[in-house]
Amino acid sequence: MGRPMARHLAKGGFEASVYNRTAEKARSFASEFGARAAATPREAAQGAEIVFACVGNDDDLRSVTLGPQGAFASMEPGAVFVDHTTASAKVARELHAAAASAGLAFIDAPVSGGQSGAEAGALTVMCGGDADAFAKAEPVIAAYARACRLMGPSGAGQLTKMVNQITIAGLIQSLAEALNFAQAAGLDGTAVVDLLKNGAAQSWQMENRHKTMLAGEFDFGFAVEWMRKDLAICLAEARENGAPLPVAALVDQFYREVERMGGARWDTSSLISRLTR
Repeated sequence: MGRPMARHLAKGGFEASVYNRTAEKARSFASEFGARAAATPREAAQGAEIVFACVGNDDDLRSVTLGPQGAFASMEPGAVFVDHTTASAKVARELHAAAASAGLAFIDAPVSGGQSGAEAGALTVMCGGDADAFAKAEPVIAAYARACRLMGPSGAGQLTKMVNQITIAGLIQSLAEALNFAQAAGLDGTAVVDLLKNGAAQSWQMENRHKTMLAGEFDFGFAVEWMRKDLAICLAEARENGAPLPVAALVDQFYREVERMGGARWDTSSLISRLTR
């Protein structure tokens, strides 16, 4: 998702310096969009007012921010680091504190909308951090977002993303069960959705995934293994705050079954596959 987001920044007239762990990806982007390719996060962040990151997990995030080659090492006082990774609230607070000690600002800003939302510049961005830092970053984030809001102090963005993932897990499972039920009952699944999408059962998942779910097509979209990573973060946080997540925990186990079926990189809508096998 980093490339399309960076593309919107470049097209919006922002001067960009880019880093990727696969150096050729950074060089390719720089060549196409007139950006500067950097060899390290430190080099990429040097002189920047705002630094954006979108990596895989907590440890990946630490690797691009901390240490002698991390972005924090070269950022100037007053600069803002915006993290779009879906990570834990714990690491967000950790890096917020580390940034503050260096005179920097840190915003945890996970996104919803997937690859298609990034391509279209229509992501939803949920942020945690200090209001003044958010005010500085939000007009730039607008280059690739349709909605962006400060949800509270450091970690609040990540907690909001957890709410998003908990909701989606339940929605996809219920849609999978409903579509499988419709087929078992001899109904035309597409006709059922065409009618129900106008009522209370409507959801983004229903409108955008029912056809491929009915067709058993899952080679696209947000991967099962990524969703399991996100649900692990949700379940760990729930153990800390005492909020029961029985449905999310069950759906996580269903996704483990999908992985065992060879579907680790299938779209999350592949939950229906374990019902129709």
